[in-house]
Amino acid sequence: MADTPEPRIPVSAGDVEYAVSLAIAAFRRAPADADWSAQAGPLDWDCWETAEHLADDLFAYAGQIAAPTPPLARYVPFVYTYKREDGPGNTVHVEREGGPEALYEVLEASAGMLAALVATRAPTVRAYHSYGVSDPEGFAAMGVVETLVHAFDIGAGLGVEFTPPSDLCDRTLARMFPEAPADTHRWQTLLWATGRADIPGHDRRRGKWRWRAAPLTEDA
Repeated sequence: MADTPEPRIPVSAGDVEYAVSLAIAAFRRAPADADWSAQAGPLDWDCWETAEHLADDLFAYAGQIAAPTPPLARYVPFVYTYKREDGPGNTVHVEREGGPEALYEVLEASAGMLAALVATRAPTVRAYHSYGVSDPEGFAAMGVVETLVHAFDIGAGLGVEFTPPSDLCDRTLARMFPEAPADTHRWQTLLWATGRADIPGHDRRRGKWRWRAAPLTEDA
């Protein structure tokens, strides 16, 4: 008789806040004179801009599932602005005078909003994302992906290493990148899935990669 596969462990509200706590702990290991205007890894943004973008993502994902009847064909119409021509467009911006601690506070606040909504919305709730209509777990997993990979990007700019736990990466891969190989290093595979690393036997994803927004039991 074939072994019964282990049931998939969903990405949870707690995973969102856990991922952000890991990222902030890594940033706090940076030297006191770390330059937040340094380029964030492979991105065209600096470390500060990337952290603001991350906070904005978490806020926006919370917004998508916040209304009693979430939108299914568009994003919630928050206004977003650009601080510079090639920078990220955000609704959320952080007071630079507050330094990195202000960034951390805003990241925690955005993560808390997303986690609270994921925890309280029924799993049957659906809301729009450009990659497909998603559910609360999907928005939680999007938040975890954004947090982990942008922590990697920011860490590269600040000179700190960031390696999240394998089980967190595994849950996130199973939900967002079900096509990813299951027998490779979990963190390297998440970096591969988002175009940031190579893994044995698989070419690096170049150009525009995307995750699966739709629930795994529904058509993508």
